[in-house]
Amino acid sequence: MSHAVVLVDDLLFLSRIREAARGVGAEVRTARNAKALLDAVRAGGRLVLVDADSARLPWDDAVRALRAEAAGAAVPVIAFLSHVHAARAAAARDAGCTRVLARSAFVRELPGLLTAAASPFPALEENER
Repeated sequence: MSHAVVLVDDLLFLSRIREAARGVGAEVRTARNAKALLDAVRAGGRLVLVDADSARLPWDDAVRALRAEAAGAAVPVIAFLSHVHAARAAAARDAGCTRVLARSAFVRELPGLLTAAASPFPALEENER
């Protein structure tokens, strides 16, 4: 079954993501490292959501590992972070994130992102901030 995969250690945002997923009928699975991310994508992950503000999760290494795998090369990866972290936004793009969003924009777009991930043909725009 298709699902979204989240690399998030902020419990508030994880709760928000799960609530939004329930609202649109999408499934969410969590990952804490590159291996778990790759396993979740291989099991039908259609979207990856990454908290690029996290200093505890190796999100950048996980995204790079995902991009190096054939199974993860085309999966959209959406990073979200505080709007004041321009250097982290650049690091997220360098790691292979498809889009980088400020937290406020991420919250606004979250239902649509999850709906697209649950649909047969997700259409996510590239390289927006």
